[in-house]
Amino acid sequence: MCRIICPTIQKEDFAVNGNKVLAIWQLKGLLWLVGGVFWMAMGMGEILGAEAGMDPARPGTTPKEPPRTDQSAPEPVRLIFDTDIGNDVDDAMALAVIHALADRAECQLLAVTVTKDNPYAARMVSLLNTFYGRPEVPIGVVRGGKTPDDGRYLRQVVTAQDEGKPRYPHPLTDPQTAPEATHLLRRILAAQPDASVVIVQVGFSTNLARLLDSGPDDLSPLDGKTLVEKKVRLLSVMAGAFSQDFQKRRYREFNVVTDVPSAKKVFSTWPTPIVASGFEIGWAIPYPAVSIRQDYRYVPHHPVAEAYRYYRGLEHDQPTFDLTSVLYAVRPEREYFGLSPAGWIRVEDDGFTRFEPDPNGRHRYLLVNPEQVVRVREALCFLCSQPPKHLRSHNQKE
Repeated sequence: MCRIICPTIQKEDFAVNGNKVLAIWQLKGLLWLVGGVFWMAMGMGEILGAEAGMDPARPGTTPKEPPRTDQSAPEPVRLIFDTDIGNDVDDAMALAVIHALADRAECQLLAVTVTKDNPYAARMVSLLNTFYGRPEVPIGVVRGGKTPDDGRYLRQVVTAQDEGKPRYPHPLTDPQTAPEATHLLRRILAAQPDASVVIVQVGFSTNLARLLDSGPDDLSPLDGKTLVEKKVRLLSVMAGAFSQDFQKRRYREFNVVTDVPSAKKVFSTWPTPIVASGFEIGWAIPYPAVSIRQDYRYVPHHPVAEAYRYYRGLEHDQPTFDLTSVLYAVRPEREYFGLSPAGWIRVEDDGFTRFEPDPNGRHRYLLVNPEQVVRVREALCFLCSQPPKHLRSHNQKE
């Protein structure tokens, strides 16, 4: 079996100017893509699935999509990202992946809502949206939320300067001017086609619980739960821990434990399907620190790499918790993950999550085998380090 290596830019690549660095990155990406197509053409996907005992027609795997009969591109996934950015660096990395997928016309970022009640959290989102060429994406903030501390990187990255000027300019400099998250969620959902929105929640359930509790207003005559049922087709959430090992240890996952009442409300009353990426998924798929050291140097300062350095250090790999929820939400048909049987995720009073199988249930959780770990890690390396489209276009014009 061939060893798949995360695409990186080598030291000698940086003896050239920025245009050539980007060209090299694009060439390496093309080679990686060709290699991936060859690997799939050899039938390895079917062989590895058989080795793992996975049957596409049975629970535990993602059913295969029928071949497309038309040549039109699928509509981009309409995505809302709900995050506690600042408590871990994977939120920032997950937002980078979203922007990479948006550059590929695979998703449309409708809004970002923040559950970390810290003024630098929303500014970090604005900073990243601006860096990736989407400063106009609306941002909603929680009021009276959890974890008001700065964390390890928010203040440092947001306030960084070079020669007295902001290193990462961004439009949202006063989070008090940002809309409250519930209000923004209602406004965005009301404007979307029915059953068209995917929400990715990678932090606490505060904002979504409040959305469910919201009443009719000038934005929509529907209460929150009815509005969600009408507009949201999937909630992809990073929460809980479902492997046998973590279940035996009664592991209580951070996103759930931090706001247990809200998590209980969302998992017990959310009216559309939920797919959870448990702690064990991101833990099994570490993002390589070597990619942070080498693949982000197409600009003198990169906000994701800088946040990573403050939070994790450049010698340590990072679990891909939140990134996996994004990847599944936008590319569910790629068989990056398996799926549990249908059932219900129950949140107990202490924040412990357990799964009850039920063929009529609306909840599932992700599964991953060793071969999928390699594929997911490779995909996330490539997407997270992808240069913003507007930077590539600018350098190509020069």
